[in-house]
Amino acid sequence: MIADYHMHPRGPGESIEHTLETVERYVEVARQRGIDEIGFTEHIYYFRETLDFWTVPYQYERCVYGLDAYCDSVLEAKRLGLPVKLGLEVDWVPGSVEALAELLGSYAWDYLLGSIHYVDGLGIDSRPTLIEELGAERAWERYFDDLALLAVSGLVDVLAHPDLIKFFGRRVDELLLNRIHDRFIGLLGDTGVALEISTAGRYKPIGELYPDRALLERGLARGVPITLASDAHASENVGRDLEQAIALARDVGYTTITIFEGRQGRQELLG
Repeated sequence: MIADYHMHPRGPGESIEHTLETVERYVEVARQRGIDEIGFTEHIYYFRETLDFWTVPYQYERCVYGLDAYCDSVLEAKRLGLPVKLGLEVDWVPGSVEALAELLGSYAWDYLLGSIHYVDGLGIDSRPTLIEELGAERAWERYFDDLALLAVSGLVDVLAHPDLIKFFGRRVDELLLNRIHDRFIGLLGDTGVALEISTAGRYKPIGELYPDRALLERGLARGVPITLASDAHASENVGRDLEQAIALARDVGYTTITIFEGRQGRQELLG
């Protein structure tokens, strides 16, 4: 089984297109590339229903689309028998778990991705950055502490690009990294939340997959499941470099990936 569980429906020039036709275009590319199933996970901050949750201009300025239209486009594709799943990429908003859960609870999600793009209004993959403000060591610790809070919140099923904090290439020494990873996996291992192996980092300043092999090895040891992702923002990028994510998963020792339906996960042999 090969599934790409992180993508955003876009038209020409990466314009927002929440339509059945867009979903069908992504499915066709997936079919051509031997991908069995794809999941759509639009950014939560594109929807006007979530406007009250955001304080960062980049997020609240984009709350102009309707959540129902997005969901309907994917659900109609499912009704037609296309191999798609309905998801959403949910940004972490400390103190708003119950309100977000109430808002999202009335929709037929197959799974929810969890992401952290901002901490205290400072960017993880955008500037001004958390690392510039706190320094690499404190920023890495703060990021993974927040990621652990997101995992244990019950709000999401998968952590997207889990070590996004390495985006600009500012790392910490191995001793601290091991301590951060151990603390994080110690918390994650009891939640059932999956780690996403994403190829998107290959096209960012860091130039490599998310997450690091060392984090995946700790995850495997604690029984943390995985999903695969391209984070495609254009149909031509569906499944991009997914063979590298599969190779990493196998090399670490994973033999299955998580497939979701109605926010219930099951393990399928990694194709």
